[in-house]
Amino acid sequence: MIWTRSPTQGRALVTGGAGFLGSSLVDRLVADRWEVLVVDDLSSGRLSRLADARRFGKVSVHQLDIRSEHLAAAVAKFGPDRIFHLAAQTSVAVSVADPGLDAEINITGTLNLLEAARLAGVPRLVFASTGGAIYGRDAPLPTPEDTPKHPESPYGLSKLVAEQFLDMWKRLRDLDYAVVRPANIYGPRQDSSGEGGVMAIFARACMDRTRPTIFGTGNDTRDYVYVEDVVDALVLAGERGGGGVYNIGTGTETSTLDVFKAVAREARFGGGANHGPPRAGDVPRSALECSRARRDLDWRPRTSLEEGIKATVSWFAEN
Repeated sequence: MIWTRSPTQGRALVTGGAGFLGSSLVDRLVADRWEVLVVDDLSSGRLSRLADARRFGKVSVHQLDIRSEHLAAAVAKFGPDRIFHLAAQTSVAVSVADPGLDAEINITGTLNLLEAARLAGVPRLVFASTGGAIYGRDAPLPTPEDTPKHPESPYGLSKLVAEQFLDMWKRLRDLDYAVVRPANIYGPRQDSSGEGGVMAIFARACMDRTRPTIFGTGNDTRDYVYVEDVVDALVLAGERGGGGVYNIGTGTETSTLDVFKAVAREARFGGGANHGPPRAGDVPRSALECSRARRDLDWRPRTSLEEGIKATVSWFAEN
């Protein structure tokens, strides 16, 4: 990351900015000379992820839940030119166990932010949705954006409803937006505990020389996209707006077993993995068709799975 102290080109508010993806986006915005306000309740976000951005850029942090009645005042005071909405309940398993909590954060929290944006006169919002959980198990592979949506989990449903509210706010309130639907994001800084990404869980376990748990046979597939490539997509979508909805992935299926083998090989871990029962709400296969992002945003994934795994394992080795 190259840091500059040039004059800012605008103000960006990032909800969930102390998270894995959010902090990577903040780094990019600082490098691109944006002044940034991070809104994060720090329930899973960590200030340590923002240390470099706060040292080298104009970054402030407001510890606040997106459901809070004080959100509108915080947005109005900062006066952002753009909002990147990344704060969410992201665990499929948690959404199945507590769908009310999932809806409260992902739907009600998003509505609260949309109203705050309207009151503050924010011209554009970029929403991080989901490409892995929104389409359902019967979707064609790789899956294009216009595929009928049949989410398998409350998490996928809550993201779909939030997208629909965005479209309504554009029609009723004239709030411009763009939606990014990432595949399975991985990379440095990802949480390896609990419901962390599978790549991070495998990397941490292999570095600790312990056997991770694979839920099911491990033959389920996902489309793994590197975090910096997703950040590129968020920035490009923010420049375009227009109500666009974009899948962001590689279009390639990779099984959980193959991911584990690749991570173990990179980490020089000779052990195996334990197996547990499949988890409710998980789809068996997933990969995204991303030609719309290539056409409209001039976006494409630039990091191969091999390169991304190497960078991820290296980060866990150093941290």
